[in-house]
Amino acid sequence: MAISFFILAIFLSFNLDFDQSSFSPASAATSTSEGVEITYGSVFKLTHEKTKVRLHSHDVPYGSGSGQQSVTGFPSVDDSNSYWIVRPQPDTSAKQGDAIESGTIVRLQHMRTRRWLHSHLHASPISGNLEVSCFGGDGQSDTGDYWRLEIEGSAKTWRQDQRVRLRHIDTGGYLHSHDKKYSRIAGGQQEVCGIREKRPDNVWLAAEGVYLPVSTTK
Repeated sequence: MAISFFILAIFLSFNLDFDQSSFSPASAATSTSEGVEITYGSVFKLTHEKTKVRLHSHDVPYGSGSGQQSVTGFPSVDDSNSYWIVRPQPDTSAKQGDAIESGTIVRLQHMRTRRWLHSHLHASPISGNLEVSCFGGDGQSDTGDYWRLEIEGSAKTWRQDQRVRLRHIDTGGYLHSHDKKYSRIAGGQQEVCGIREKRPDNVWLAAEGVYLPVSTTK
């Protein structure tokens, strides 16, 4: 686990755009202790509260629907394809290191393939709900990549281990998973989809990762 955190810190140093004077890998929070504030540019895994899988993607397309890169729920903690970078909506004043308030529109970029967590009206392969995929890349993003952060309770800013929902802007679907598993494209992995109903089983928590400190620059 410590090795994976070190690799992530190096990745942050050389591959993300941010003010180098305000960040060093050593200053990033890499523990899984509660209460670490989540800021733009942080790299972490999202855990589905009910089933404990990690939000996951890989360079394998769906065999139906959009044919875009598939998104699944992965049962193991130790997998590098489950890391996501949280990014702001384009053309806003938000910058790397800023805290993220409830109600904010965010984007999640898959660290390994650089594609964005995406949704649309295509049917998901197993349940027939809204398909969730990965699409686009650096410099290629649209409103299908926009998710509104909804924090459970009275907290105003996103912190590790807080119960949150992600609601897709274009479709109104909540990021969701369940115990229905694939047998082909990702054998043994769970379906991840969008559902329009707000339910107890579409809650997620930020887990393992490298969390950038809150920026002190304006």
